[in-house]
Amino acid sequence: MTSDPRERSTVEPGPAPPLADTVLATRLRVPPVPASFVRRPRLAERLTRGLRSHPLLLVNGPAGAGKTLLVSDWVRTAPLPGPVAWLTLEEQDDGPGAFGALLVEALRRSGVLGPAGTGLPPGAGPAHPGLPALLAGGLAARRQPLVLVLDEYERVPSPDVAADLHALLRHCGDGLRLVLVSRNEPLLPLHRYRAADQITEVRAADLAFTPDEASVLLRRHGLGLSEEGVRALTARTEGWAAGLRLCALAAEHAPDQEGYLKEFEAGHSVIADFLLAEVLDAQPAATRDLLLRTSLLDRTHPALANALTGRDDAERTLDELARANTFITPLGHSWYRHHPLFAEILQVHLRARHPGLAQELHARAARWLHGAGLLDEALRHAAAADEWELAAGWLVEDLAIGRFFGERAAAAPAGVFAAMPPGTGGPAAELVRAARAIAARDTGKGRAHLDRALQRAAATGGDDVATRLSAAFLRLMAARSAGTGPAVEEAAHTVERLGRRLPERWRAHPELSALSSAALATARLWEGHVDEARAGLLADLGGTAASGGTTGERAGTRATGDGAAGDGAAGPAAGGGTSAGDRPPALPESHGLLALAELLKGTPGRAESHALHAVREAQAQDPLGSGGCGLAHLVLAEVAAERDDLPAARVSLRLAEADGDGDPLHQAELDVTRARLALYGGDPRGALALLGGPAPAGRPQEPADGPPGVAFPPAGTPWEASPWARDRATTIAAAALLDTGDARAALEALDAGHAGSAEAALVAARAHLARGDRRAAEEALPRDVGRTPAVAARALLVRAESKLAAGHDDAALRLVAHALAVARPDRLRRAFLEAGPWLSRFLRDRPFLTAAHAWLPDTMRDGAGRSPATAAPVEPLTAREQEVLERVAQLMSTAEVAAELNVSVNTVKTHLKNINRKLCTTRRADAVRRARRLHLL
Repeated sequence: MTSDPRERSTVEPGPAPPLADTVLATRLRVPPVPASFVRRPRLAERLTRGLRSHPLLLVNGPAGAGKTLLVSDWVRTAPLPGPVAWLTLEEQDDGPGAFGALLVEALRRSGVLGPAGTGLPPGAGPAHPGLPALLAGGLAARRQPLVLVLDEYERVPSPDVAADLHALLRHCGDGLRLVLVSRNEPLLPLHRYRAADQITEVRAADLAFTPDEASVLLRRHGLGLSEEGVRALTARTEGWAAGLRLCALAAEHAPDQEGYLKEFEAGHSVIADFLLAEVLDAQPAATRDLLLRTSLLDRTHPALANALTGRDDAERTLDELARANTFITPLGHSWYRHHPLFAEILQVHLRARHPGLAQELHARAARWLHGAGLLDEALRHAAAADEWELAAGWLVEDLAIGRFFGERAAAAPAGVFAAMPPGTGGPAAELVRAARAIAARDTGKGRAHLDRALQRAAATGGDDVATRLSAAFLRLMAARSAGTGPAVEEAAHTVERLGRRLPERWRAHPELSALSSAALATARLWEGHVDEARAGLLADLGGTAASGGTTGERAGTRATGDGAAGDGAAGPAAGGGTSAGDRPPALPESHGLLALAELLKGTPGRAESHALHAVREAQAQDPLGSGGCGLAHLVLAEVAAERDDLPAARVSLRLAEADGDGDPLHQAELDVTRARLALYGGDPRGALALLGGPAPAGRPQEPADGPPGVAFPPAGTPWEASPWARDRATTIAAAALLDTGDARAALEALDAGHAGSAEAALVAARAHLARGDRRAAEEALPRDVGRTPAVAARALLVRAESKLAAGHDDAALRLVAHALAVARPDRLRRAFLEAGPWLSRFLRDRPFLTAAHAWLPDTMRDGAGRSPATAAPVEPLTAREQEVLERVAQLMSTAEVAAELNVSVNTVKTHLKNINRKLCTTRRADAVRRARRLHLL
């Protein structure tokens, strides 16, 4: 007896028993492996590991999944513990007698039994009905286990055969390793084997080719596709081995192989021939009918399938198809889906065999899905059935009109109704057209459709609340896009009032309330009502927004030293609001709006907290993106600029530019932030140019009398549309003019622009000081800056400069010390840099003042300190982000990091994105360098 299991598996038979003809000899040999076979170590190693500890190995998958080739190659190449017996089964083998005879012959050829079956227990012949159980004693005594492979086991569905195999496995000890290769779920009690940890399973999902494996397979068939082309084909076939091979054969002689594979019709190809012969034609007529009719669905439910077939047997049929791996996959909760290629082929044959039936089936499916509350799927099928008025009516009736809006607007309405014919009538269809236009920022066209919708609704009579609510919501979104505050207020109240009349549907669509709240806050900020916008947002966001304060804001109370009362930051109940249980989920944009409101109030710590919350919430909704965070990134840019960390500010600015949506508020803040970074970067003329204003030719010495300076904003600029935007732009322009040395022009710009914010008052105070008017500077300072560190620190420094100029050194010292205490928690370096050269001299002469303030710029301190490049991260790294960073520092690729941490590549990419954001870098190499400077590595 040879000791090599591969030799044993192919040993020539001895004296042939009655069954041993040429066909049988082929069935008892390990099948050959073609030259194009792609060895997949991940699966072979899994089988080898399972063989060491488990008596049962199950390789289960659909036709063409590569089951037999996988096991055949594994048997030929793996270090197996004993001899191999291979048996490929056929339908005539079903039954203990026939199966037992074949089993004896397989064991004889493997060397386990002698010629003619010698070595069988006494009284056991090849046709003995209990033969597998009788063999157990002999197998249990073996020193080397037998590896028995039963290929195409689905051909012997007999419960008696399964019972005999189960008995054999139970009583043979370590003498047998049984490998079942099957399309169907075997009748063995698999739950017991799983509970006892006695089974290794390789299922259809494991057998699916990865893009890398598919690339190797396609190259062996002569196809040199791009990485994108390989991924697209792998996705279309879902890694199905036969599908990949057949696609390769179909494209083999095409001039443009990649283009051919993108456009080829699976329904008229060798793939269709394979699936029709191997799967569809093998089913009973009723099952074939169900497969054809349900192929139009993205997913199938038994009740839905019954509605399409007119029968009541879908539950049993779908379950049997899934168990048989007939390209039907269970999704859970009684839902199933077709393999996409199989569905594509079935749809072609449905239209060929039953012309006109597809449209009727789409209509039936649409009505069933709408009745089940699955609107998105119902809309797709209604559109496919050409039932456009019905689809539009459902969208409006269900209050789903808000689904056209938001950064992640649902693909169903937006995509479906893009194909709606122009002639579709009815008020609902006009509302849909209005929604599409307004979402695309074409408010003029949207309002025209909205007017026609209301006219048609009025002509039909009645009081359709859903239509009126949808129209009011669209008026609200149009007003927001146009930046018209009063119209937003009116429409928002109408939406809320009508929503109360349809409570169940209103609660089912929280996006309406969230979008209305964000629109209202946007309008209030645009009109300059910052306190009102902030209070409303705090009320809507509740507990998620009320705790964003930092110690810096608390330290800022009574910061001016004048006994000024704080502004009293509003808590969760500010402005009223709803209880947490009734509150709709907030949009990331709402947190971004609150962050902007806090920034305008002069509380950068709170602003940063809410901005980071917005980014985290957006990433939780979409790990690969951060849509809806444009304002949040702008706030983070301004906070970084306040800390004089301009590299980090520019990173956030780029993110904000990529996340813009044309909203007037976002665009205005984007322009202001760009100008601010130019100013802080030492380019005041560039800042003025970005705001549309004229830059002075030089740094003029201001005459006592003369022509007026540069006024801002220039006539006709977009800043005139909003008091808030005008104030922001005017303030930055005035600061830029002041930085050029023209204090008079700065004051005139503030006066011409009617700038009245606390930031504008600070620029005015600095301009008066530059002109030597200390009294005017004191009077210009804002009075109520309690919990506003950014404003308070600047106000204290202006007052300190005034006191120092008047010779009151001790008062100046107290005010500077107070400013340092206020600015320290948020590291507000910018306030000290823009104060002027006097402050650097003042601090260097008094090193005791800066001893506890290593965050200050080096030029203001005696001794070395941290520069912005070595400032602490804007947010601590999580434990997992730290692990990713450490592996990136070891020059590991993204895939290698994912494999080592046992997470997906997309998860690693998300962590890297967060690491770059927190360390204010854009590339992994920069992140590693900065992490080393910060001693994080």
